[in-house]
Amino acid sequence: MRIAVLGATGHVGGYLVPRLVELGHEVTAVSRGRREPYRTHAAWKDVRRVQLDREALEAEGTFAAKILALSPDVVVDMICFTADSARHLVEALKGAVQHYLCCGTIWVHGHSTVVPTTESAPRRPFGEYGVRKEEMERYLLEQARLHGFPATVLHPGHIVGEGWPPLNPAGNFNPRVFELLAGGRELPLPNLGLETVHHVHADDVAQGFVRAIANWSASVAESFHLVSPTALTLRGYAEKAAAWFGREAKLRFLPWEQWKQGETEEDAGYTWDHIAHSPNCSIEKAGRLLGYQPRYASLEAVHESVRWLIEHEVISV
Repeated sequence: MRIAVLGATGHVGGYLVPRLVELGHEVTAVSRGRREPYRTHAAWKDVRRVQLDREALEAEGTFAAKILALSPDVVVDMICFTADSARHLVEALKGAVQHYLCCGTIWVHGHSTVVPTTESAPRRPFGEYGVRKEEMERYLLEQARLHGFPATVLHPGHIVGEGWPPLNPAGNFNPRVFELLAGGRELPLPNLGLETVHHVHADDVAQGFVRAIANWSASVAESFHLVSPTALTLRGYAEKAAAWFGREAKLRFLPWEQWKQGETEEDAGYTWDHIAHSPNCSIEKAGRLLGYQPRYASLEAVHESVRWLIEHEVISV
C-alpha cells in the first residue's frame, strides 16, 4: 500500500518507517524540515521524503489537500494535537483513504481510578496536552462510528528509545538523575515514591501501528493503549536503575512542596504532570484484537536509552 507517515522523522518514525518499508509498502515520509531520523536504517533510501510545514499550511487551509495529493491508501499521523487539526484532514480524506491512524496519549484518561486502566475507562483529562488529545480522539471515533471514516487512535505511554533522555525515576527528563544513582549519591523523591510511570519503547509503538494497519477490521473505530506490560513506581524504578551500576539506591522522600524547592521550575513541572497522572494502563485489548506483544519491558527500554546516553557522553557515570 501507499502509506504517508506524518511526522516521520520523530521518535517513533525512526522505527515505524523501516518496518513499513520492510513489509513492502510504498512509504512517503512527511516532515516539517530536513532533520534526519533519530535512528539510521538502510530502508530510508527507499522512502520518498516530502517537506510540509503543517502549522503554516493548516493556517492557509491547504495542508490536507497536499496530503491528499500524495494519493495515500493509508495515513499515519504522529503529530496531530487538536480536534481542529484532525477535522481539517478528515474532511479532505473522506472516501479517499482506506485507513487513518492517529497518535494519541494515555493522558486522555487523566488520573487513574481502577488500574490497570482500560480503553473504556471514563475520560477525565487535565492539562492542555491531555485535554486536546481527548478532544481529538472523541472527534475521530465519532467520525468512525457514526460516519464511517476509517480512523484508529493509538495511545502510547512515555516513549523511550536511543537518542533522547528517558523519563527518569524522579518523573522528569533530567539525565543527571541517572548520574546520582550510578554514583551512589542520594536521590530525593516526592512523597513516598509510589506514584507510577508507564514507559513504552518507540519500536513497540511502531509495532502497534503496523499491527493496527494489518488488522483493519479490528482496529477501525477503536482506540488502543501502546505501553509496556507493566508500569513502574518511582521508588522501584530508582532501585532497579541503581542496581544497573552495582549500587543500592539512596533515596530520601520529601513532601511535594518541600521536594520541588530543590528542583528547577521545568523539572518540577514535568514531575508534577507525571505523578498527578500516575498512569498504569492495560494492553489486553491491543493484545487480543491486534496481536500486540511489546518486545520491551519498561526497565529494558529505559536501560537501552541510558546506555546510549553513556556511550554518547550525555551523562558521565
